Amino acid sequence: MRIRLGTRGSRLALAQSESVARRLRAGGHDVEIVRIVTAGDTRPVDSVPGEGMFVAAIAQALLRGEVDVAVHSAKDIPLEEEPGLVVAAYPERADPRDALITRGGGGSLTSLAPGSTVGTDSPRRAGFVRAARKDLRIVPLHGNVDTRLRRLDAGEVDAIVIAAAGVDRIGDGQRIDERLDPSVMPPAPAQGALSIQARRVDAELLAVLAWHDHPDVRLAVDAERRVLTATGGTCRAPVGALATIADDRFNMIVGGVNSDGTDMRVETFGGRRADAMAVAEAAGRNLAREVMLR
Repeated sequence: MRIRLGTRGSRLALAQSESVARRLRAGGHDVEIVRIVTAGDTRPVDSVPGEGMFVAAIAQALLRGEVDVAVHSAKDIPLEEEPGLVVAAYPERADPRDALITRGGGGSLTSLAPGSTVGTDSPRRAGFVRAARKDLRIVPLHGNVDTRLRRLDAGEVDAIVIAAAGVDRIGDGQRIDERLDPSVMPPAPAQGALSIQARRVDAELLAVLAWHDHPDVRLAVDAERRVLTATGGTCRAPVGALATIADDRFNMIVGGVNSDGTDMRVETFGGRRADAMAVAEAAGRNLAREVMLR
């Protein structure tokens, strides 16, 4: 089968898409990588990204039949998925944690000097950093993973907080100083997971992609995103959730914080695998009652 795979042209997006392309080629399929420019690629430097900014153009290309498959960071997909499209597979998940990288190396969140500057484009990361260290200064820092690393090296900030999975996938995992414990910084829902998206009507292709789906990853991602939906937030909300599945057991850590570091809540939940979505729904509603998310 010939498969046109749509992707952004960033170093990370290409690394993620190539990993999926290799899987499909190993199954005997002819895969062509098609680069697509998204609104997230053309936005002004340090502008705040909107929901779906990195995936909308690719989703439209899928719907128009210009590509057959798209690979996204699962956390970037809007909570209301585009009608006509479906996530056909969630392959193995990378490290879901957030990572601290310092300019000099060898640092940690607790060892940063008072008044150090920390770059992030995420209200969630900003809030949890401030909750842990009120003396640190948050600096808005946007851009692709390699762009943020270059800006760190150029001295714009003393440290950055970024998804560990993205750094690992571009081959720079050795630069990570500290992989932050989810109890200190609950990850964004679906962080570290990839979504392989296709048209709902392409039954033959969906059957091919289904071989690459991991049910435990799918359940964890669905549960984490259910938490976010239950809070009434979007993918930019200062809400974290991380689910783990082991046999028939389901465990989840859920956290919320205001972006100024106040009113932080982090809780853990557990139960049977079959109850995962109900637990996630209740956790999200409880979090929305306890934290005035802003």
